[in-house]
Amino acid sequence: MMKIGQLQVPEHWHRIRTIDMHTGGEPLRVVVEGFPELTGSSVLENRRILMQQYDYLRKVLMHEPRGHADMYGCVLTPPNDAGADFGIIFLHNEGYSTMCGHATIAIAKLAVVMGWVQVEEPFTHLKIDAPCGRLDVSVRVENGQVLFSRFRCVPSFVVALDQAVEVPGLGRVHYDLAYGGAFYAYVQAEDLNLPLIPERYSEIIQKGMAIKRAVMANSDQVKHPFEPDLSFLYGTIFMGGPVSPGVDSRNVCVFAEGEVDRSPTGSGVSGRLPIHYARGEINLGDTLIIESILGSVFKGTLIEELDYGPFRALVPEVEGTAFITGQHEFLIDPEDPFRHGFFLR
Repeated sequence: MMKIGQLQVPEHWHRIRTIDMHTGGEPLRVVVEGFPELTGSSVLENRRILMQQYDYLRKVLMHEPRGHADMYGCVLTPPNDAGADFGIIFLHNEGYSTMCGHATIAIAKLAVVMGWVQVEEPFTHLKIDAPCGRLDVSVRVENGQVLFSRFRCVPSFVVALDQAVEVPGLGRVHYDLAYGGAFYAYVQAEDLNLPLIPERYSEIIQKGMAIKRAVMANSDQVKHPFEPDLSFLYGTIFMGGPVSPGVDSRNVCVFAEGEVDRSPTGSGVSGRLPIHYARGEINLGDTLIIESILGSVFKGTLIEELDYGPFRALVPEVEGTAFITGQHEFLIDPEDPFRHGFFLR
């Protein structure tokens, strides 16, 4: 057999180390080394610093040839204060999201596996500062093995029900607008005769982005009550009947610049539960089992109701399972013309 040997990396090349995971099929590339130290006073400030000064590093990991159009990642930061274990910034093909449930589920497992927090059985509890606020997370540990993670999202609320917008090529589309750490337009897939299956993947992207752009252009309701940096429409979520047995519904989220979430979307489930509550379809304490385009499952439960600025909000809890897929060292050759990545889609 050929002797492979060890690559000798020139000292002037940039190295980035990651641990890669997935939750329900949705990837998460966790940066563990190679990004600059972020010294802002909060996660939101560090997010702005990363966006304004080091965005090329996001592109290095998210874009081709190291990533792809549906890659997702995160960077760990100091927490906002001593009340949390660490902070997190979410990365995707377009930029930086305000909340990500699948990433929260995955990073909580990794924190236990890597010993970043004190591990206790049957549940290890930790607090994570995301751009949208503080998340209470519990990790189920049995005989040293992580079984699942669940997080309590920030207060989530309905902005408006039964809205309508004219969408080029689709006509008049009805939607609900809600927030679950990020703002989404929720659309009944059957209204568009759109089966939420992998074979309709391209059509789901096309229609999801058309709806997102139309809502953005015609609605001034996407405003967070306290933080302007959170006031943007993240994506479209198509809701449909279950495909797999034993689940209540299917969720397919088209977000950022045409990414399709392989998981049921934790922040999307968080925003969806208040819609059902507002319509009298579920009560506090009820659980919905929601599947993704792949059939992977999140469980969403309404925990409590509270006032949040002008909104009557709810605190949802979302549970899922994550897996580690690899650890990588990425290299940036300064002579590489594609060193900061590219997209064909």
